[in-house]
Amino acid sequence: MELKYSQHIATALNLSLKQISSIYELHNEGSTIPFIARYRKEATGNLDEVAIANVIDQVKYFNELEKRKETVLKTIEEAGKMTPELKKRIDDCVNATELEDIYLPYKPKRKTKATVAIEKGLEPLAKLLVEQGNDNPEEEASKFINEQVKDTAEALQGARDIMAEWIAENEQARNLVRKLFTEEAVVSSRVLTTKKEEEDAQKYRDYFEFKEPLAQSPSHRILAIRRGEKEGFLIMTINIDKETAHAELKRVLLKSLTPAAKQVELAIEDSYNRLLQPSIETEFRMASKTKADEEAIRVFAENLRQLLLASPLGHKRVMAIDPGFRTGCKVVCLDEQGTFLKYNTIFPHAPQNDWNGAVQTIKELVAKYDIEAIGYGNGTASKETEQLVRGIDFGK
Repeated sequence: MELKYSQHIATALNLSLKQISSIYELHNEGSTIPFIARYRKEATGNLDEVAIANVIDQVKYFNELEKRKETVLKTIEEAGKMTPELKKRIDDCVNATELEDIYLPYKPKRKTKATVAIEKGLEPLAKLLVEQGNDNPEEEASKFINEQVKDTAEALQGARDIMAEWIAENEQARNLVRKLFTEEAVVSSRVLTTKKEEEDAQKYRDYFEFKEPLAQSPSHRILAIRRGEKEGFLIMTINIDKETAHAELKRVLLKSLTPAAKQVELAIEDSYNRLLQPSIETEFRMASKTKADEEAIRVFAENLRQLLLASPLGHKRVMAIDPGFRTGCKVVCLDEQGTFLKYNTIFPHAPQNDWNGAVQTIKELVAKYDIEAIGYGNGTASKETEQLVRGIDFGK
């Protein structure tokens, strides 16, 4: 993995480059996350399974990004549009969304209004108008009337179609709309009129006419609305105020008050309504689902954690031993409510073989914390640890 990716992961997860490199190499060699967390603590700096999984997820993300870069570079080179500056931007990119924005103007397109207009020879007119100079749009458009373009209105419409696509592919315009969505997006849902009275639809009654800021919408609500949409009862949208979006785009993209600028203004409105808004909404639908899924998994994991931590013996004081050879046996004492009392490490097995010291430590902990039950892990050194514990006379 390239150094820039390792540095990005290290910064994002607040880890060292050594930790990232070690996890990457171990995972490439076929080591599983539980194995790395349990048996390679010295290589990872004692990271747990969650932290290691986060690193591996990031590694996968950048591996996919690198594959995508190869496709992008190949496509642009084959089209003969590659420049040193463009190649450097692609090589330096560490964000998939940014990469797609860079690629968008060069991406092979299906037939669109813009491509049809370009085939009619209207691209020079679009280039002239987008400069927003003092040229008269109708006069310039009249020069492009031919067998395929019947009048100036059609010529100007075609030029606006071309400009609308350019605006939709403009990184500045896309980032501006993303910013507006991030700050102001509203998620809304409504019921399909034909399904409103169906019995199965009633479980989504709360979302028949619903609207809420996306940033404030909890994960369970997003997932519920998406389920209703998937089952065919609801229609979900994520949107911002159209007039605000138009105004912000015009503020950035309009350079004059000429008649040509008026044509650009019309292209801006069309670009947002027809191209930009649907594209960015799709991005935010995907992002909101990913975020909601992650939050749901986190809540489920925390609930499961509490269940797993519940004492199987009821309200008893417990000593738990995690067996091990080289790194020792980890010993933890818990009270009746499962509250942590004491942690220690003993080394009864090879290579240290401090059997007597381990026995003495266990006896002292049992007496000090009034331990009623001892449990040990069923893994490496478990049989030897069982022999150790069963051989101790606790005097009870």
